[in-house]
Amino acid sequence: MKTRWILKSLILLVISFVTNIGLRESLPAAEHLNVLFFLVDDLRPELGCYGNQHVKTPNIDALAKAGVRFERAYCQFPLCNPSRSSMLTGRHPPVTGVLDNSTWFGATHPDFVSLPRHFKDNGYSVLRTGKVFHGGIDDADAWTEGGEKRTFEGAISNRKPPVNQKQNSDRIVVLDGDGESHQDYKTAIRAIDYLRRHSDSSSGKPFFLCCGFTKPHSPPTAPKRFIDMYDLKSVPLPPDFQPRPTVPEGFPKPSLNARNGDLFVERDASPDEAREMIRAYWASLTWTDWNLGRVMAELDTLKLREKTIIVFWGDHGYHLGEKGKWSKHGSLWEIGTRVPLIVIDPKAKGNGSSSPRPVQSLDLYPTLCELCGLSTPSGLAGHSLKPLLANPRAEWSHPAFTVFGNAKGVSGVAVRTQRYRYVEYDGGKSGTMLFDEQADPHELKNLADNPNLADNPNLADDPNLADDPNLAAIKTELSKLAKQHAGVR
Repeated sequence: MKTRWILKSLILLVISFVTNIGLRESLPAAEHLNVLFFLVDDLRPELGCYGNQHVKTPNIDALAKAGVRFERAYCQFPLCNPSRSSMLTGRHPPVTGVLDNSTWFGATHPDFVSLPRHFKDNGYSVLRTGKVFHGGIDDADAWTEGGEKRTFEGAISNRKPPVNQKQNSDRIVVLDGDGESHQDYKTAIRAIDYLRRHSDSSSGKPFFLCCGFTKPHSPPTAPKRFIDMYDLKSVPLPPDFQPRPTVPEGFPKPSLNARNGDLFVERDASPDEAREMIRAYWASLTWTDWNLGRVMAELDTLKLREKTIIVFWGDHGYHLGEKGKWSKHGSLWEIGTRVPLIVIDPKAKGNGSSSPRPVQSLDLYPTLCELCGLSTPSGLAGHSLKPLLANPRAEWSHPAFTVFGNAKGVSGVAVRTQRYRYVEYDGGKSGTMLFDEQADPHELKNLADNPNLADNPNLADDPNLADDPNLAAIKTELSKLAKQHAGVR
Protein backbone atom coordinates (compact mmCIF):
# COMPACT_ATOMS: atom_id res chain seq x y z
CA MET A 1 0.00 0.00 0.00
CA LYS A 2 2.81 2.38 0.96
CA THR A 3 4.68 1.58 -2.26
CA ARG A 4 1.55 2.22 -4.30
CA TRP A 5 1.06 5.59 -2.52
CA ILE A 6 4.65 6.59 -3.24
CA LEU A 7 4.29 5.59 -6.90
CA LYS A 8 1.03 7.55 -7.21
CA SER A 9 2.67 10.57 -5.64
CA LEU A 10 5.59 10.36 -8.05
CA ILE A 11 3.21 10.13 -11.02
CA LEU A 12 1.31 13.21 -9.80
CA LEU A 13 4.60 15.04 -9.28
CA VAL A 14 5.74 14.23 -12.83
CA ILE A 15 2.38 15.32 -14.27
CA SER A 16 2.57 18.55 -12.30
CA PHE A 17 6.15 19.15 -13.46
CA VAL A 18 5.29 18.52 -17.13
CA THR A 19 2.22 20.74 -16.88
CA ASN A 20 4.23 23.54 -15.31
CA ILE A 21 6.88 23.22 -18.01
CA GLY A 22 4.20 23.56 -20.65
CA LEU A 23 2.76 26.60 -18.91
CA ARG A 24 6.15 28.23 -18.64
CA GLU A 25 6.80 27.61 -22.32
CA SER A 26 3.52 29.29 -23.21
CA LEU A 27 4.08 32.32 -20.97
CA PRO A 28 6.27 34.30 -23.37
CA ALA A 29 3.55 34.35 -26.04
CA ALA A 30 0.87 35.18 -23.49
CA GLU A 31 2.71 37.77 -21.39
CA HIS A 32 5.78 39.08 -23.23
CA LEU A 33 5.13 41.68 -25.89
CA ASN A 34 6.64 41.53 -29.36
CA VAL A 35 9.17 44.19 -30.38
CA LEU A 36 9.36 45.91 -33.77
CA PHE A 37 12.48 48.08 -33.85
CA PHE A 38 13.05 50.47 -36.77
CA LEU A 39 16.63 51.76 -37.15
CA VAL A 40 17.42 54.48 -39.70
CA ASP A 41 20.87 55.55 -40.89
CA ASP A 42 22.03 59.20 -40.81
CA LEU A 43 18.57 60.49 -39.88
CA ARG A 44 18.45 63.77 -38.01
CA PRO A 45 15.03 64.80 -36.58
CA GLU A 46 14.06 66.26 -39.96
CA LEU A 47 10.48 65.01 -39.70
CA GLY A 48 7.00 66.44 -39.67
CA CYS A 49 6.44 65.28 -36.09
CA TYR A 50 9.59 67.16 -35.05
CA GLY A 51 8.31 70.44 -36.47
CA ASN A 52 9.66 70.47 -40.03
CA GLN A 53 6.64 71.60 -42.03
CA HIS A 54 8.37 71.00 -45.38
CA VAL A 55 9.10 67.30 -44.96
CA LYS A 56 6.51 64.63 -45.76
CA THR A 57 6.73 61.72 -43.29
CA PRO A 58 3.11 60.66 -42.62
CA ASN A 59 3.90 57.15 -41.36
CA ILE A 60 6.57 58.24 -38.89
CA ASP A 61 4.32 61.11 -37.79
CA ALA A 62 1.60 58.52 -37.10
CA LEU A 63 4.01 56.62 -34.85
CA ALA A 64 4.65 59.84 -32.91
CA LYS A 65 0.91 60.35 -32.41
CA ALA A 66 0.55 56.78 -31.15
CA GLY A 67 3.50 56.76 -28.75
CA VAL A 68 5.90 59.01 -26.87
CA ARG A 69 8.17 61.22 -28.98
CA PHE A 70 11.42 62.19 -27.28
CA GLU A 71 12.24 65.78 -28.12
CA ARG A 72 15.80 65.62 -26.81
CA ALA A 73 17.31 62.23 -27.60
CA TYR A 74 21.05 61.93 -28.25
CA CYS A 75 23.46 59.39 -29.67
CA GLN A 76 26.64 58.50 -27.78
CA PHE A 77 28.95 58.93 -30.80
CA PRO A 78 28.32 60.71 -34.15
CA LEU A 79 29.32 57.78 -36.35
CA CYS A 80 27.52 54.56 -37.34
CA ASN A 81 29.49 51.72 -35.74
CA PRO A 82 30.30 53.39 -32.38
CA SER A 83 26.73 54.68 -32.01
CA ARG A 84 25.09 51.37 -32.85
CA SER A 85 27.55 49.34 -30.76
CA SER A 86 26.81 51.61 -27.80
CA MET A 87 23.03 51.38 -28.13
CA LEU A 88 23.06 47.63 -28.78
CA THR A 89 25.30 46.87 -25.79
CA GLY A 90 23.90 49.52 -23.45
CA ARG A 91 27.38 50.88 -22.77
CA HIS A 92 29.21 54.11 -23.57
CA PRO A 93 31.78 54.08 -26.41
CA PRO A 94 34.79 54.45 -24.07
CA VAL A 95 33.60 51.22 -22.43
CA THR A 96 32.89 49.25 -25.61
CA GLY A 97 36.20 50.43 -27.09
CA VAL A 98 34.41 51.05 -30.40
CA LEU A 99 35.47 54.51 -31.60
CA ASP A 100 35.56 53.91 -35.35
CA ASN A 101 33.78 52.02 -38.12
CA SER A 102 36.18 49.07 -38.06
CA THR A 103 36.02 47.60 -34.53
CA TRP A 104 33.96 44.62 -33.34
CA PHE A 105 32.98 45.03 -29.68
CA GLY A 106 32.70 41.29 -29.04
CA ALA A 107 36.37 40.51 -29.67
CA THR A 108 37.60 42.44 -26.64
CA HIS A 109 34.39 42.13 -24.61
CA PRO A 110 32.99 38.64 -25.17
CA ASP A 111 31.07 39.03 -21.92
CA PHE A 112 28.95 41.87 -23.33
CA VAL A 113 25.57 40.46 -24.36
CA SER A 114 24.01 42.51 -27.12
CA LEU A 115 20.36 43.55 -27.00
CA PRO A 116 19.16 41.07 -29.65
CA ARG A 117 21.23 38.28 -28.10
CA HIS A 118 19.67 38.96 -24.71
CA PHE A 119 16.19 38.62 -26.19
CA LYS A 120 17.19 35.45 -28.00
CA ASP A 121 18.56 33.99 -24.76
CA ASN A 122 15.21 34.76 -23.15
CA GLY A 123 13.09 32.82 -25.59
CA TYR A 124 12.33 35.34 -28.34
CA SER A 125 12.50 34.72 -32.07
CA VAL A 126 15.06 37.39 -32.94
CA LEU A 127 14.92 38.54 -36.54
CA ARG A 128 17.14 40.86 -38.54
CA THR A 129 16.52 42.62 -41.84
CA GLY A 130 18.63 45.48 -43.17
CA LYS A 131 21.29 47.41 -41.29
CA VAL A 132 21.34 46.88 -37.52
CA PHE A 133 24.98 46.57 -36.53
CA HIS A 134 27.41 48.37 -38.84
CA GLY A 135 27.98 46.72 -42.22
CA GLY A 136 30.18 43.63 -42.05
CA ILE A 137 30.34 43.73 -38.22
CA ASP A 138 27.17 41.86 -37.29
CA ASP A 139 26.68 40.01 -34.02
CA ALA A 140 25.85 36.97 -36.12
CA ASP A 141 25.00 34.62 -33.24
CA ALA A 142 22.44 37.04 -31.81
CA TRP A 143 19.82 36.27 -34.43
CA THR A 144 17.37 33.45 -34.92
CA GLU A 145 17.13 34.48 -38.57
CA GLY A 146 18.96 37.03 -40.70
CA GLY A 147 22.39 37.10 -39.10
CA GLU A 148 25.44 37.63 -41.32
CA LYS A 149 28.90 36.29 -40.74
CA ARG A 150 31.46 39.00 -40.01
CA THR A 151 33.80 39.74 -42.87
CA PHE A 152 36.93 39.47 -40.70
CA GLU A 153 38.43 37.64 -37.73
CA GLY A 154 39.43 39.33 -34.48
CA ALA A 155 38.66 42.87 -33.35
CA ILE A 156 39.57 45.08 -36.32
CA SER A 157 38.23 44.91 -39.85
CA ASN A 158 40.90 44.97 -42.52
CA ARG A 159 38.43 46.10 -45.16
CA LYS A 160 39.70 49.14 -47.04
CA PRO A 161 37.35 51.82 -48.38
CA PRO A 162 36.65 51.49 -52.10
CA VAL A 163 38.77 53.58 -54.43
CA ASN A 164 35.69 55.40 -55.74
CA GLN A 165 34.09 56.00 -52.32
CA LYS A 166 34.01 59.79 -52.78
CA GLN A 167 32.25 59.54 -56.14
CA ASN A 168 29.76 56.97 -54.83
CA SER A 169 28.88 59.05 -51.79
CA ASP A 170 28.83 62.61 -53.14
CA ARG A 171 25.94 62.35 -55.59
CA ILE A 172 22.15 62.02 -55.88
CA VAL A 173 20.65 58.67 -56.97
CA VAL A 174 17.25 58.48 -58.67
CA LEU A 175 15.65 55.01 -58.61
CA ASP A 176 13.25 53.50 -61.13
CA GLY A 177 9.70 52.61 -60.15
CA ASP A 178 9.21 52.33 -56.39
CA GLY A 179 12.85 51.43 -55.84
CA GLU A 180 12.29 47.68 -56.08
CA SER A 181 15.96 47.05 -56.92
CA HIS A 182 17.26 48.77 -53.80
CA GLN A 183 18.24 47.14 -50.51
CA ASP A 184 15.78 49.19 -48.45
CA TYR A 185 12.79 48.07 -50.51
CA LYS A 186 13.90 44.47 -49.98
CA THR A 187 14.43 45.14 -46.26
CA ALA A 188 10.75 46.02 -45.93
CA ILE A 189 9.74 42.93 -47.94
CA ARG A 190 11.72 40.72 -45.60
CA ALA A 191 10.23 42.39 -42.51
CA ILE A 192 6.74 41.75 -43.87
CA ASP A 193 7.64 38.09 -44.46
CA TYR A 194 8.94 37.78 -40.89
CA LEU A 195 5.71 39.27 -39.51
CA ARG A 196 3.58 36.83 -41.45
CA ARG A 197 5.61 33.81 -40.40
CA HIS A 198 6.01 34.77 -36.75
CA SER A 199 2.60 36.29 -36.02
CA ASP A 200 1.15 33.00 -34.78
CA SER A 201 1.63 32.97 -31.00
CA SER A 202 0.98 29.21 -30.87
CA SER A 203 4.74 28.72 -31.25
CA GLY A 204 5.12 30.01 -27.70
CA LYS A 205 7.67 32.61 -28.81
CA PRO A 206 7.18 36.35 -29.19
CA PHE A 207 9.33 38.07 -31.80
CA PHE A 208 12.00 40.77 -31.62
CA LEU A 209 12.26 42.16 -35.15
CA CYS A 210 14.92 44.72 -36.13
CA CYS A 211 14.25 46.49 -39.43
CA GLY A 212 17.15 48.73 -40.48
CA PHE A 213 16.87 51.21 -43.35
CA THR A 214 20.08 52.67 -44.83
CA LYS A 215 18.54 55.81 -46.29
CA PRO A 216 18.91 58.79 -46.07
CA HIS A 217 22.61 57.85 -45.69
CA SER A 218 24.66 59.24 -48.56
CA PRO A 219 24.19 59.16 -51.44
CA PRO A 220 20.64 60.45 -50.94
CA THR A 221 18.50 58.03 -52.90
CA ALA A 222 14.83 57.86 -53.87
CA PRO A 223 12.47 57.11 -56.76
CA LYS A 224 11.74 60.16 -58.90
CA ARG A 225 8.18 60.61 -57.64
CA PHE A 226 9.49 61.25 -54.13
CA ILE A 227 11.90 63.90 -55.37
CA ASP A 228 9.07 65.53 -57.31
CA MET A 229 7.13 65.97 -54.05
CA TYR A 230 9.41 68.89 -53.16
CA ASP A 231 9.67 72.29 -54.83
CA LEU A 232 13.34 73.20 -55.06
CA LYS A 233 12.61 76.91 -54.67
CA SER A 234 10.89 76.26 -51.33
CA VAL A 235 13.87 74.50 -49.76
CA PRO A 236 15.38 76.79 -47.09
CA LEU A 237 19.06 76.97 -46.24
CA PRO A 238 20.19 76.92 -42.61
CA PRO A 239 20.89 80.35 -41.06
CA ASP A 240 24.57 79.45 -40.60
CA PHE A 241 25.05 78.03 -44.12
CA GLN A 242 28.57 78.20 -45.51
CA PRO A 243 29.98 76.88 -48.82
CA ARG A 244 32.59 74.82 -46.97
CA PRO A 245 33.28 73.76 -43.34
CA THR A 246 33.90 77.04 -41.51
CA VAL A 247 34.69 77.34 -37.81
CA PRO A 248 32.93 80.50 -36.61
CA GLU A 249 34.96 83.14 -34.84
CA GLY A 250 35.18 82.42 -31.14
CA PHE A 251 34.72 78.66 -31.54
CA PRO A 252 37.30 75.85 -31.07
CA LYS A 253 39.09 74.70 -34.20
CA PRO A 254 38.40 70.97 -33.51
CA SER A 255 34.64 71.65 -33.56
CA LEU A 256 34.58 71.13 -37.36
CA ASN A 257 36.59 68.86 -39.60
CA ALA A 258 38.25 70.79 -42.41
CA ARG A 259 36.92 68.32 -44.99
CA ASN A 260 33.44 66.94 -45.54
CA GLY A 261 33.19 63.18 -45.49
CA ASP A 262 29.86 62.41 -47.22
CA LEU A 263 28.59 65.21 -49.45
CA PHE A 264 30.35 68.15 -51.13
CA VAL A 265 33.60 66.31 -50.62
CA GLU A 266 36.56 68.52 -51.55
CA ARG A 267 34.25 70.97 -53.29
CA ASP A 268 32.20 74.00 -52.28
CA ALA A 269 28.42 74.02 -52.07
CA SER A 270 26.65 76.83 -53.88
CA PRO A 271 23.21 77.82 -52.49
CA ASP A 272 21.45 76.20 -55.46
CA GLU A 273 23.46 72.98 -55.19
CA ALA A 274 22.83 72.92 -51.43
CA ARG A 275 19.06 73.20 -51.94
CA GLU A 276 19.16 70.38 -54.46
CA MET A 277 21.04 68.14 -52.01
CA ILE A 278 18.69 68.97 -49.14
CA ARG A 279 15.71 68.19 -51.39
CA ALA A 280 17.28 64.82 -52.24
CA TYR A 281 17.83 64.10 -48.52
CA TRP A 282 14.17 64.90 -47.84
CA ALA A 283 13.03 62.70 -50.72
CA SER A 284 15.24 59.89 -49.42
CA LEU A 285 13.73 59.98 -45.95
CA THR A 286 10.21 60.28 -47.40
CA TRP A 287 10.92 57.08 -49.32
CA THR A 288 12.11 55.48 -46.08
CA ASP A 289 8.88 56.65 -44.46
CA TRP A 290 6.97 54.93 -47.30
CA ASN A 291 8.89 51.68 -46.80
CA LEU A 292 8.26 51.84 -43.06
CA GLY A 293 4.57 52.37 -43.80
CA ARG A 294 4.47 49.12 -45.76
CA VAL A 295 5.75 47.23 -42.71
CA MET A 296 3.35 48.98 -40.35
CA ALA A 297 0.42 48.21 -42.65
CA GLU A 298 1.24 44.51 -42.40
CA LEU A 299 1.54 44.72 -38.61
CA ASP A 300 -1.98 46.20 -38.50
CA THR A 301 -3.36 43.68 -41.01
CA LEU A 302 -2.16 40.93 -38.69
CA LYS A 303 -3.76 42.73 -35.73
CA LEU A 304 -0.48 42.79 -33.80
CA ARG A 305 -0.45 46.46 -32.78
CA GLU A 306 -1.70 45.85 -29.23
CA LYS A 307 0.79 43.03 -28.73
CA THR A 308 3.86 44.89 -30.00
CA ILE A 309 6.25 47.51 -28.66
CA ILE A 310 7.41 49.75 -31.53
CA VAL A 311 10.66 51.73 -31.48
CA PHE A 312 11.75 54.24 -34.12
CA TRP A 313 15.37 55.46 -33.82
CA GLY A 314 18.04 57.25 -35.83
CA ASP A 315 21.67 56.31 -35.18
CA HIS A 316 23.08 59.88 -35.06
CA GLY A 317 22.47 63.40 -36.29
CA TYR A 318 23.60 64.98 -39.55
CA HIS A 319 24.66 68.36 -40.93
CA LEU A 320 22.99 69.63 -44.09
CA GLY A 321 25.14 72.70 -44.63
CA GLU A 322 25.08 74.03 -41.07
CA LYS A 323 28.43 75.81 -40.69
CA GLY A 324 29.37 74.36 -44.08
CA LYS A 325 29.36 70.74 -42.89
CA TRP A 326 27.69 67.92 -44.86
CA SER A 327 28.20 64.83 -42.70
CA LYS A 328 28.19 63.65 -39.09
CA HIS A 329 31.87 62.77 -38.56
CA GLY A 330 33.31 64.52 -35.51
CA SER A 331 30.26 66.69 -34.82
CA LEU A 332 29.50 67.37 -31.17
CA TRP A 333 27.06 70.10 -32.16
CA GLU A 334 23.35 69.66 -31.44
CA ILE A 335 22.64 68.90 -35.11
CA GLY A 336 25.27 66.13 -35.18
CA THR A 337 24.19 64.31 -32.03
CA ARG A 338 20.41 64.75 -31.71
CA VAL A 339 18.37 61.83 -33.02
CA PRO A 340 14.70 61.03 -33.55
CA LEU A 341 13.30 58.60 -30.99
CA ILE A 342 9.73 57.35 -30.68
CA VAL A 343 8.60 54.54 -28.39
CA ILE A 344 5.15 52.98 -28.47
CA ASP A 345 4.24 50.78 -25.53
CA PRO A 346 0.58 49.76 -26.00
CA LYS A 347 0.09 50.02 -22.25
CA ALA A 348 1.81 53.39 -21.65
CA LYS A 349 -0.28 56.25 -20.26
CA GLY A 350 1.90 58.87 -21.94
CA ASN A 351 1.13 57.79 -25.51
CA GLY A 352 0.35 60.70 -27.80
CA SER A 353 2.69 63.05 -25.94
CA SER A 354 6.26 64.29 -26.24
CA SER A 355 8.94 64.32 -23.57
CA PRO A 356 11.34 67.27 -23.16
CA ARG A 357 13.78 65.30 -21.00
CA PRO A 358 17.29 64.58 -22.36
CA VAL A 359 17.67 60.85 -23.02
CA GLN A 360 20.34 58.67 -24.56
CA SER A 361 20.26 55.97 -27.22
CA LEU A 362 21.71 53.46 -24.76
CA ASP A 363 18.64 53.95 -22.56
CA LEU A 364 16.77 51.71 -25.00
CA TYR A 365 18.37 48.47 -23.79
CA PRO A 366 17.13 48.64 -20.18
CA THR A 367 13.84 50.13 -21.39
CA LEU A 368 13.00 47.19 -23.64
CA CYS A 369 14.05 44.71 -20.97
CA GLU A 370 11.69 46.27 -18.45
CA LEU A 371 8.78 46.65 -20.87
CA CYS A 372 9.09 43.01 -21.95
CA GLY A 373 9.52 41.62 -18.46
CA LEU A 374 13.10 40.44 -18.94
CA SER A 375 15.93 40.71 -16.46
CA THR A 376 18.38 43.52 -17.16
CA PRO A 377 22.02 42.44 -17.56
CA SER A 378 24.50 43.96 -15.13
CA GLY A 379 26.83 46.67 -16.37
CA LEU A 380 24.37 48.64 -18.49
CA ALA A 381 24.89 52.40 -18.36
CA GLY A 382 21.45 53.57 -19.45
CA HIS A 383 18.25 54.24 -17.56
CA SER A 384 14.87 52.74 -18.36
CA LEU A 385 12.56 55.21 -20.07
CA LYS A 386 9.48 53.53 -18.63
CA PRO A 387 8.80 56.41 -16.17
CA LEU A 388 8.79 58.86 -19.09
CA LEU A 389 6.48 56.61 -21.10
CA ALA A 390 4.01 56.80 -18.22
CA ASN A 391 4.55 60.53 -17.66
CA PRO A 392 6.67 62.26 -20.34
CA ARG A 393 7.33 65.17 -17.96
CA ALA A 394 8.29 63.06 -14.97
CA GLU A 395 11.36 64.09 -12.98
CA TRP A 396 14.54 63.07 -14.80
CA SER A 397 17.98 64.00 -13.52
CA HIS A 398 20.11 62.26 -16.14
CA PRO A 399 22.06 64.34 -18.70
CA ALA A 400 23.03 62.91 -22.08
CA PHE A 401 26.65 62.32 -23.09
CA THR A 402 28.25 62.12 -26.52
CA VAL A 403 31.93 61.58 -27.27
CA PHE A 404 34.13 61.66 -30.34
CA GLY A 405 37.61 60.30 -31.00
CA ASN A 406 39.36 57.44 -32.74
CA ALA A 407 41.23 54.24 -31.92
CA LYS A 408 43.71 56.32 -29.91
CA GLY A 409 41.01 57.52 -27.52
CA VAL A 410 38.39 60.18 -26.82
CA SER A 411 39.17 63.69 -28.04
CA GLY A 412 35.88 65.48 -27.35
CA VAL A 413 32.99 65.18 -24.90
CA ALA A 414 29.54 66.79 -25.02
CA VAL A 415 27.10 67.04 -22.13
CA ARG A 416 23.46 67.88 -22.86
CA THR A 417 21.02 68.90 -20.15
CA GLN A 418 17.47 70.00 -20.76
CA ARG A 419 18.60 73.57 -21.52
CA TYR A 420 22.36 73.61 -22.05
CA ARG A 421 24.96 71.94 -24.26
CA TYR A 422 28.57 71.95 -23.13
CA VAL A 423 31.47 70.59 -25.21
CA GLU A 424 35.15 70.39 -24.45
CA TYR A 425 38.04 69.14 -26.55
CA ASP A 426 41.09 67.44 -25.05
CA GLY A 427 39.82 68.10 -21.55
CA GLY A 428 39.33 71.77 -22.40
CA LYS A 429 42.89 72.33 -23.58
CA SER A 430 41.78 72.61 -27.21
CA GLY A 431 38.70 74.68 -26.50
CA THR A 432 35.21 74.59 -25.05
CA MET A 433 31.68 75.46 -26.15
CA LEU A 434 28.64 76.34 -24.05
CA PHE A 435 25.21 76.97 -25.55
CA ASP A 436 21.90 78.04 -24.10
CA GLU A 437 19.79 75.93 -26.46
CA GLN A 438 16.57 77.63 -25.44
CA ALA A 439 17.85 81.06 -26.48
CA ASP A 440 20.19 79.92 -29.27
CA PRO A 441 18.89 76.75 -31.00
CA HIS A 442 21.23 77.22 -34.00
CA GLU A 443 24.29 77.49 -31.73
CA LEU A 444 25.51 80.80 -33.10
CA LYS A 445 26.86 82.21 -29.82
CA ASN A 446 29.51 80.42 -27.78
CA LEU A 447 29.06 81.39 -24.13
CA ALA A 448 32.04 79.42 -22.86
CA ASP A 449 34.58 82.23 -23.17
CA ASN A 450 32.24 85.12 -22.53
CA PRO A 451 34.13 87.54 -20.26
CA ASN A 452 30.81 88.43 -18.59
CA LEU A 453 29.88 84.80 -18.01
CA ALA A 454 29.47 85.25 -14.27
CA ASP A 455 27.02 88.10 -14.82
CA ASN A 456 24.62 86.05 -16.94
CA PRO A 457 21.71 84.83 -14.81
CA ASN A 458 20.32 81.35 -15.11
CA LEU A 459 16.96 82.45 -16.51
CA ALA A 460 15.25 79.06 -16.42
CA ASP A 461 15.36 76.02 -14.21
CA ASP A 462 17.25 73.02 -15.57
CA PRO A 463 16.32 69.77 -13.80
CA ASN A 464 19.68 68.25 -14.75
CA LEU A 465 21.71 70.87 -12.86
CA ALA A 466 21.97 72.21 -9.36
CA ASP A 467 20.38 75.59 -8.64
CA ASP A 468 23.35 77.54 -9.99
CA PRO A 469 23.20 81.34 -9.83
CA ASN A 470 24.96 82.00 -13.15
CA LEU A 471 26.42 80.49 -16.29
CA ALA A 472 29.94 80.45 -14.90
CA ALA A 473 28.86 77.99 -12.22
CA ILE A 474 26.94 75.99 -14.83
CA LYS A 475 30.04 75.76 -17.01
CA THR A 476 32.06 74.54 -14.03
CA GLU A 477 29.51 71.86 -13.21
CA LEU A 478 29.21 70.69 -16.82
CA SER A 479 32.99 70.63 -17.25
CA LYS A 480 33.26 68.38 -14.23
CA LEU A 481 30.69 66.00 -15.74
CA ALA A 482 32.52 66.02 -19.09
CA LYS A 483 35.86 65.18 -17.51
CA GLN A 484 34.32 62.38 -15.48
CA HIS A 485 32.70 60.94 -18.59
CA ALA A 486 35.90 61.14 -20.64
CA GLY A 487 37.44 58.77 -18.13
CA VAL A 488 34.56 56.26 -18.08
CA ARG A 489 35.83 52.70 -18.16
